Amino acid sequence: MFPKYDVIVVGAGHAGCEAAHAAAKMGSKVLLCTMNMNTIAQMSCNPAMGGVAKGQIVREIDALGGMSGIISDKSMIQFRMLNRSKGPAMWSPRSQNDRMKFAEEWRLALEQTPNVDFWQEMITGVLVKDGRITGVKTGIGIEIQSKSVILTNGTFLNGLIHIGEKQFGGGRTGESAAKGITEQLVSLGFEAGRMKTGTPPRVDGRSLDYSKMEVQYGDDNPEKFSYSDETSPIKEQRTCWITYTNKDVHSTLEEGFDRSPMFNGRIQGLGPRYCPSIEDKINRFAERDRHQIFVEPEGWNTVEIYVNGFSTSLPEDVQYKAIRKIAGFENAKMFRPGYAIEYDFFPPTQLKLTLETQLVENLYFAGQINGTTGYEEAASQGLIAGINASLKVQEKDPFLLKRSDAYIGVLIDDLINKGTEEPYRMFTSRAEFRLLLRQDNADLRLTQLGYDINLASQERLDKMLHKKKETARLINDLKQKKLSPEQINKGLETIGTAEIREKIAVEKLLKRPQIGLNDIMILDEEMDQFLSGFEPEVREQAEVQIKYDSYIEKEQQMVEKLSNMENYKIPLKFDYLNIPALSNEGKQKLNKIKPETLGQASRISGVSPADLSILTVYLGR
Repeated sequence: MFPKYDVIVVGAGHAGCEAAHAAAKMGSKVLLCTMNMNTIAQMSCNPAMGGVAKGQIVREIDALGGMSGIISDKSMIQFRMLNRSKGPAMWSPRSQNDRMKFAEEWRLALEQTPNVDFWQEMITGVLVKDGRITGVKTGIGIEIQSKSVILTNGTFLNGLIHIGEKQFGGGRTGESAAKGITEQLVSLGFEAGRMKTGTPPRVDGRSLDYSKMEVQYGDDNPEKFSYSDETSPIKEQRTCWITYTNKDVHSTLEEGFDRSPMFNGRIQGLGPRYCPSIEDKINRFAERDRHQIFVEPEGWNTVEIYVNGFSTSLPEDVQYKAIRKIAGFENAKMFRPGYAIEYDFFPPTQLKLTLETQLVENLYFAGQINGTTGYEEAASQGLIAGINASLKVQEKDPFLLKRSDAYIGVLIDDLINKGTEEPYRMFTSRAEFRLLLRQDNADLRLTQLGYDINLASQERLDKMLHKKKETARLINDLKQKKLSPEQINKGLETIGTAEIREKIAVEKLLKRPQIGLNDIMILDEEMDQFLSGFEPEVREQAEVQIKYDSYIEKEQQMVEKLSNMENYKIPLKFDYLNIPALSNEGKQKLNKIKPETLGQASRISGVSPADLSILTVYLGR
């Protein structure tokens, strides 16, 4: 009935879709297994992509040849570049999306990808022989053979939904939990744990009074995620709104605390620190009179509204009573209540940097099964797992991203070396080289790497090389072109920066924080004509590189200094337990994680500088 596949992907969420697409595009025969073909790529929580650090990840996925950026562009209803008032390392693209359109575009993309087959059924176990994966087993007992398997089960592994004192099994509302896989993996020696996440109620937009809320428009000149020509910036955008909770809302919510699964101990798993439930917020920040609520449309043509900031597992009657005390929600009609969900995960210290498990060869984990939260974090892991599963089947070298290469590299390095005891979310602060890892240069950093593994197309590579060449040409021209006091002093005074006394190179003028290329185009007609000959992304790239040249150079020097440790390989079967001088904690952590390089060993929690020195001596021997 089934051929033998190269890669079987279990789960069709953001991680599973990216994994299946990447592996198939690289030439592997792929089977994507899902419990419901109608929920492929469903946005289980808020209908949005990107945000702080997450937007950088979407751009990185796109630069490598993944699909999240393209799908986001095609289903976008609003675009905002966050943190524009800060430096470019903090700029983060974010889109509001049409939930149904997003899922439809992903399904169509996968159906149009050669080498992808589909199977709708619960997977209850994996097939393992002599420590190596051989396939999967389905709920009705079918065994499907495969050279590798990627598990992307999301919140479905023994999922348990909580609404007040009610609890029932489920992977998300209206869908069954997945059973059998956790128990089998534990029997094979894997360590498992429990985490929780939550979602807010959905309401009828027709019942809200938007006049009592603050309007949140999209950007005047919206951008997009994908570097490809396959998509274009949206011409029309939907509006979002902001409102706030108040003391009455908080008091009403507190009335239900005795029936809250979070406070009475029924929920055992740890929730996301940076996306707490509304009851957690008013408990932890009792001094605050109000909390922000984002009112987000679920799509172009639906009246359903996502109440961002009101995630809760309180009883539905308490939710309903409290939400109607929010400004603009006085007559709100609820489509469904919010809920919390507990699910199994596997501490990611049990993985290699390729996301292959240490215990079972050719078995990969990606997404929330590794303890992460967020569509973007999941999608990036799926991409890396799909790439590496395909490469291993083809007997090629693994694909690894360093911390200095991409936010994706930071994410995976953090998970493998530090683990996580709560749902992991990416932030710009986690990346020590964030000035190098900007959202505007993901193509310059990663497209060549994606092309080299047959994932990014020739057109992508040509477009990136053109941008790189044009940026270098513009920077060189700006060093040569000079402006005189007569041309620009009047304009400089208007901008609020010091006048010049003699001719100055445009490149030197751009070092001033108050001035950008757009200002120079306004100040001088000749420069306007010259700069108009370059694409906007080339102008932006040149400006950033000129303004932050010395800072970028310092970060690159730091990367080079640390790269020596990354190049120092550690044998896979190195015996840490027989080095008496190592601390006991160092021995245990090194033996468990089995770092591949001295650099990786240095980032493992519990490995001290003294342990590192001792290890260096032994490796030298």
